[in-house]
Amino acid sequence: MADAAHVARLRLLRTPRIGPVSYRQLIARFGDAASALAALPDLARRGGGAGPAIPDARTIEREMARTDKAGAAYLFIDDPAYPPLLATLDDAPAALTWRGDLALAARTTVAMVGARNASAAACRFARQLASELGREEVAVVSGLARGIDTAAHVGALAGGTIAIVAGGIDVAYPPENAALQERIAQEGLLIAEQPPGIEPRARHFPYRNRIIAGLALGTVVVEAAPRSGSLITARLAGEAGREVMAVPGSPLDPRAQGCNTLIRDGATLVQSAADVLETIRPIDARMVRAPGSDYAPAPPVDADDAARRGVEKLLGPVPVAVDEIIRQAGLAPAAVQTVLLELELAGRLERHAGGRVSLA
Repeated sequence: MADAAHVARLRLLRTPRIGPVSYRQLIARFGDAASALAALPDLARRGGGAGPAIPDARTIEREMARTDKAGAAYLFIDDPAYPPLLATLDDAPAALTWRGDLALAARTTVAMVGARNASAAACRFARQLASELGREEVAVVSGLARGIDTAAHVGALAGGTIAIVAGGIDVAYPPENAALQERIAQEGLLIAEQPPGIEPRARHFPYRNRIIAGLALGTVVVEAAPRSGSLITARLAGEAGREVMAVPGSPLDPRAQGCNTLIRDGATLVQSAADVLETIRPIDARMVRAPGSDYAPAPPVDADDAARRGVEKLLGPVPVAVDEIIRQAGLAPAAVQTVLLELELAGRLERHAGGRVSLA
């Protein structure tokens, strides 16, 4: 029999319209997942919509069995082993699946990302940089993509590497990295946010990128074209208060434009492992805090109809920061968060990166 509390948590997490932010708010308000599940229909009704379809326990038990068959385990955000740096994100994953050595996530960690169609020189540099960081007991985290990601993982295998996959933990992507993915699961650490069996889709990669950035004290971009996924990871790292570093390249190579732009805009120029260590080590101790500190149950806060109308009036199709809504609404932050939660459960609100929301 699966643990009833874990089943309830996963039922809540796998419910449509419930993301990391709303999950944490529900747990904080109701104390546990079972109580939150019971409250969902009423909260959605207050938001003006029908409640989301909640998966039954049997569906979750099948997922848990598949996770176990893959040799993986679950890690919830209030677990003491949850990566402390990742826990500081407002939208930190409420649950992860993992294989390998979880202790790697508690080490000094640097993310390394870059172009999938990277040049041979850039791949060689990434492999060498990752190897040198590993010898300094720095774990290298990346996304197991082609190009720079692959080179970083290969270089860091001996010293410690963490791979974040966009799909389920039992799905190899890209297919040519299946052997590398399995080797990382055996010798390093493999992490997934999506349930097992889920094939990666385009919408999954930004979620994966926030985990890559969130696990690390800083992100190194080795080679990246403008508007690439690597620059999204760098932006997410900056928004999380982490260091952004970039390797300069020739202005004649389009694959170097992203890195050169990052350096122009203030990123730290990196030419060696010594540059990376000089950047991250002064902030190592300052960044780490105990995970799960946001899980202390809070007293319920209800919002009346006037508060709901006031918050809804401030919302529109353009994403706006929640802090700005709180400022303009003139209401207690907890009351505004309650209204936003009700609208989200009703399917009328979308959450965006950077703590912004808009009407669906």
